[in-house]
Amino acid sequence: MAQLSQFVEHLLRRAGFGVSEEERERFSRYTYPIAVSVMTNYDPAEADVDDKIDSGPQYVPIGGRGFSPNLVLNDARKRWLFRMVHSPAPLQERMALLWHHHFATAHSKISDAVGTTDATRLMAAKPSEDPGHARGQIELFRQYALGNFRELLVEVAKDPAMLYWLDGRLNRKGAPQENFGRELMELFTFGVEHYVETDVYAAARVFTGWNLSQTGTRGTASAFYSFNYDASRHDTEGKEFSFPIYRNGSKQIPARSAAAGMQDGLDLIAALASHPETAGRMARRLWTWFVSETEAPDPAFVDNIAGVYLRNDTNMKPVIRAVLLSPQFTDPDRFHQRYSWPVEFVVRMFKEVGFVGSNLDTTLTPLLNMGQQLLEPPDVNGWELGPGWFTTGGMLARMNFAATLTANQRIALRDAARASRQTPETLLDFAIGRLSLPEIDPEVRNALLDYIRAGGTWTGEDAQLAVKTAGVFHLLTGSGDYQFV
Repeated sequence: MAQLSQFVEHLLRRAGFGVSEEERERFSRYTYPIAVSVMTNYDPAEADVDDKIDSGPQYVPIGGRGFSPNLVLNDARKRWLFRMVHSPAPLQERMALLWHHHFATAHSKISDAVGTTDATRLMAAKPSEDPGHARGQIELFRQYALGNFRELLVEVAKDPAMLYWLDGRLNRKGAPQENFGRELMELFTFGVEHYVETDVYAAARVFTGWNLSQTGTRGTASAFYSFNYDASRHDTEGKEFSFPIYRNGSKQIPARSAAAGMQDGLDLIAALASHPETAGRMARRLWTWFVSETEAPDPAFVDNIAGVYLRNDTNMKPVIRAVLLSPQFTDPDRFHQRYSWPVEFVVRMFKEVGFVGSNLDTTLTPLLNMGQQLLEPPDVNGWELGPGWFTTGGMLARMNFAATLTANQRIALRDAARASRQTPETLLDFAIGRLSLPEIDPEVRNALLDYIRAGGTWTGEDAQLAVKTAGVFHLLTGSGDYQFV
């Protein structure tokens, strides 16, 4: 088994979804700075692994009958999980997941408006596979994973799924709908403490006319939803804010003709994206997402990352690179200081334990029981992160999943462990190394060795090796340490 430095292993666990054997072999050749460069400089075209779905035993099977991820909600979830397990650009999928949380949008509300099939297309359609070349919201997040945040905000404001989710399609002059304008400021950019209620009303007026159009028959392949600026619905009068919109300090978006009114929204988004408070808030979110959930953000980290964000015109690639190269991220004391999301837990287990005899269809109910459904965050705030994942039911679901998967993998794990069958100690070292765990407490290590030795003299013969290897993997993946990344 190829060896990784603790820093590269940490990078793959935090910026990806754990360490597969292929990744261990690939990244063992890299120094840490080169590994960061490889993670951040991926080619999206080369990262497309969808054609590998159900193509061979080296890829986790999808499971279920048929497969229509552009149209069927659970198939869309399975396709995304497949990408997380197998993509050579795990940071792309990591960032897409983080943007999905940041711009939380739920399939269920959109389904109420357009039906479940079209809602799935709005959330997850891949343009190259969709009859109308529709781009689902998750594909938007993948496209802009490390892109320009200001441009991402514009695309989100125009996104048909978002226009349904936050009722932007109802926004018109004389009856402004405030949901999107409020969340743009409160959740997507600088935070609730930096605007007043009159700003919400002004922001709603800014986006009057940002609507969508539908062609074809709803629920059929010909149906197509796209952004449409309707000038007849736009409020042409000036809009006053409590914070500067323009570099000259002006707080007013001027009156414009209806035909030119879309510029109002572009001006507001540009002001919010480049606001110093947005830079600081994004830096603090990145601390939580990448560095630590067990301590408050380091002011030096926030200042550094906010500065990189502003100096690079809100481009996220240099920002994420700065996060991953920061002394705070690479501090060993902060390794394993983020609570694992249910999706992270499941994908990491597939990558580090294996998936022989399993399929992605069997993960959907356990993930729901753990507290996370892709494409269905509970509300506009996204999921409750940190200790909120670890309810009694959520932990039981994790333990049950660990028990089931390790039992399914017992033969494959036995075969992989044969080179380490000499003693209980060598077997335990193999398991700990493969699972990218922190250093095990001596008392826990002794208890695990007692488990391996129990039942008779250690011989390392195949039957004993299969039982004990699967058992020790179960105990380790079910441990408290494995719930952190």
